[in-house]
Amino acid sequence: MADQARRLTVTEIQDALAELPGWNVVAEKLHREYKFPGFVEAFGFMASVALIAESMNHHPDWSNGYNKVVVDLITHSLGGISTFDLALARKMEALAARFAR
Repeated sequence: MADQARRLTVTEIQDALAELPGWNVVAEKLHREYKFPGFVEAFGFMASVALIAESMNHHPDWSNGYNKVVVDLITHSLGGISTFDLALARKMEALAARFAR
């Protein structure tokens, strides 16, 4: 993974955040909190993301409480936010729209 991923500069991260509403940087990680109509939607979202994350070999730090999913993304092997984190965040956004109904 790390040989395909590239650590991003602060400017690149800020530019990307402009295209990812709801995402910000907290403790040097991409951070987002999702809220869904209920537990089933939140868990369904997490299960779907888990399949994508596994296929990318890039796994989020996250937690779930009823209808809420809290996500932190960082590429530990590169010591910062990378192109893989942005790719996963974009895929998560597309999935979240489906589960938010």
